[in-house]
Amino acid sequence: MIKKGTKLYSVLFNKCPQCHEGDFMVEKNMFNLKKAFKMNETCSHCNLKYTMEPSFFYGAMYVNYGLTVGVSIITFIISTMVFNLNLLESFIPIVIMLLLTAPISIRLSRIIWINIFVSYNPKFKKV
Repeated sequence: MIKKGTKLYSVLFNKCPQCHEGDFMVEKNMFNLKKAFKMNETCSHCNLKYTMEPSFFYGAMYVNYGLTVGVSIITFIISTMVFNLNLLESFIPIVIMLLLTAPISIRLSRIIWINIFVSYNPKFKKV
């Protein structure tokens, strides 16, 4: 379905954006909060350095902002349309959803951010 070589493959399967072989994050389980946000320094397959420059992943905050706004809007629509909550009452489910999806959005924002700058190259061989 999702082919190797697409940015979506790299994002969804936690793979290196350059070779799609090595893992981007150390821990596969995003709800293991002690290790959930630890990234590998380099790709184990193509040796791509993930932190290309100091503070590279500060830009991922903008991606994370977009993801959390999307989750908030969807939660607001569901809480008002389905559960008939008013504006003030809908803040509780929004906060709960943002807390529950925080590990997912932080990891996704980092891997989306690096995928903006690094493209897939099938010619990279194991170093």
